[in-house]
Amino acid sequence: MERDPGHEEFWSIADGFIAAGVVEEGTMMGHHCLRVVPGGGFVATVDRSTGDLVAKLPKDRVDGLVGDGVGLPFAPAGRVFTEWVRIPAEASDTWESLLAESIEFVR
Repeated sequence: MERDPGHEEFWSIADGFIAAGVVEEGTMMGHHCLRVVPGGGFVATVDRSTGDLVAKLPKDRVDGLVGDGVGLPFAPAGRVFTEWVRIPAEASDTWESLLAESIEFVR
């Protein structure tokens, strides 16, 4: 699957984790994503329409990020995924650390 254009910032961060061998590229619900190595658990993706980071984290961490106004609920088709958070592109300076947290959580 080809990476969507316009999401270079996400992939430049992701490529560092890929090169380190801790994640690999995959697909999730038709989206290009990152999966933890080994095991293949879903870690993160970039929202095609907004360019936001979508990362899997513990529910309490998601609630905290949303409560602090840093993140938004991830609710494709109106259903909230409690262990997933959307981090807007405006907060991309937090993406690398949140991806590291997500990898650790999924492992």
